[in-house]
Amino acid sequence: MTQATTLAPLALSMGDPAGIGPELAVAAWAAARAEALAPFVVVGSYEVLAEVAQAVGVSVVAVATPAEASAVFTDALPVIDIGAGPYRPGAPDDAGARLALASLTRATALTRARQTAALVTGPVAKSRLAAIGFAWPGQTECVADLCGIAPDHAVMMLAGPHLRVVPITVHVALARVPRLLTTDLIVSRALIAAAALTRDFGIAQPRLAVAGLNPHAGEDGRMGHEDQAVIAPAVAALRAAGIDARGPLPADTLFHADARATYDVAICMYHDQALIPIKLLDFDCGVNVTLGLPIVRTSPDHGTAFGIAGTGVARAGATIAALRMAERCAALRHG
Repeated sequence: MTQATTLAPLALSMGDPAGIGPELAVAAWAAARAEALAPFVVVGSYEVLAEVAQAVGVSVVAVATPAEASAVFTDALPVIDIGAGPYRPGAPDDAGARLALASLTRATALTRARQTAALVTGPVAKSRLAAIGFAWPGQTECVADLCGIAPDHAVMMLAGPHLRVVPITVHVALARVPRLLTTDLIVSRALIAAAALTRDFGIAQPRLAVAGLNPHAGEDGRMGHEDQAVIAPAVAALRAAGIDARGPLPADTLFHADARATYDVAICMYHDQALIPIKLLDFDCGVNVTLGLPIVRTSPDHGTAFGIAGTGVARAGATIAALRMAERCAALRHG
């Protein structure tokens, strides 16, 4: 059903069972042959996944280990069962959040133990997780902590066929961004990004385009001091470290086709500066990749979509892209 591979199967966490995660897992398996996907195993509730699969005529089989998953993947979607739970699409609750957390924790452990080659995480609802005592801002920080990595050393990259972006600050109010930006923070995250592009994407000499914060990259201080006082020294430090980095560059001209051809990743200063262009260019196939971890972790770049869960209209393109990118990164990292 899939292309030949010597890798262990990928681990796909189910996400919140009330969201579209279970549907996307089933749809990705149904498309595996056409998309030439490597084998993967869903870590989640067998009860939930079986109900979703039955509705669309897909076979599901419970397996005890990832090794068993590769053997059955041609004929059925393999699931490592982490507990029973009712399937109520669009109706999130605490029980579903606990299943989502158990799925994430188990899938991370399997990948850390090299029983699975990479981790692909399904969408969760942060508010539901917080209600059951989830201590992290999101899955990225949770996975980093489970891997023994400080959350600040886990860097989010959004990647698609047309663009890769790394936001230096992520889920913070725009008013806080100038205070949070430091030269050291930019250098640290850019170095992690450059190392990951070499290790996991096979780019020997990554080219980094570093965006400015203010309009026209500050225009020599006439529109803010951060570009010259904070970002320019970071670019100089990166170049001194042997990194091909340019900037600060005006963000309004950084993302057209000719500009994108000149770099491998855009280092952006805040969330929307990074996510607006990639969601414009790669909305259905954008992948969230966590850099700086001892494991490969990707996820589709969308949320739980409770409003359409169970309606059959959710598209699996981003999940398929996340599985494909996880396999490619794992193959490069593990040889």
